[in-house]
Amino acid sequence: MTRGIIFDYGGTLDSRGVHWSEVIWAAYQRVGVKVDKERFREAYVYAERELARVRHILPNDDFLSLLQKKMRIEFGWLATQGLVAAASVEDAAMAVATDCDAQARECIDEARPVLESLSGRYPLMLVSNFYGNVDAVLRGYDIRHFFKGIIESAVVGVRKPNPTLFKLGVDALELPAASVLVVGDSLKKDILPAESLGCQVLWLKGKGWTAEEDSQSHPHTITCIGQVLEYV
Repeated sequence: MTRGIIFDYGGTLDSRGVHWSEVIWAAYQRVGVKVDKERFREAYVYAERELARVRHILPNDDFLSLLQKKMRIEFGWLATQGLVAAASVEDAAMAVATDCDAQARECIDEARPVLESLSGRYPLMLVSNFYGNVDAVLRGYDIRHFFKGIIESAVVGVRKPNPTLFKLGVDALELPAASVLVVGDSLKKDILPAESLGCQVLWLKGKGWTAEEDSQSHPHTITCIGQVLEYV
């Protein structure tokens, strides 16, 4: 019996289960950036590592601000590789960031009534690998009030797939793990760690980072966030 719910954020509430690299790649195509996908993925990884190494993202940054900073790093790297013109970095970064923010807002608008319904019946927690600003992101999209609390990797100093992050969420709910449902988009980072604690799980499966994950299956899989309502 479900008595509380933990949601992942990035990839779960803001992209319909699709890995964010794919969301950004689609935006590259829409705004006309002429790089191949292999080099794009190199730029994506470079930016993620840079954001982990240096505190570019500040606690009050909303998602558009985050995206602008991240895209400047990606396009800056592409420029150093001679793949885009240095003079185009700022305009391209802004165009992709704006496109991605619009995509995220569409997904959040789909998730909002689900969160509203669930929060009226269960305490909700958010557990996320994020940059230290997820509270500001949730407030910017007007969904922070649905959550009892947030456990964020950059704040607590541990990242998924370490199950400790989910253990902190379960503890905050003050419920047995077996009565907590975890909803996430990553089999490796969300579903398996949560299962190891004894939680119930729902895998929101979209296009992942690797073909290996795309080929995997799980008995508790959903394809849209609204299906959580059918489970509980």
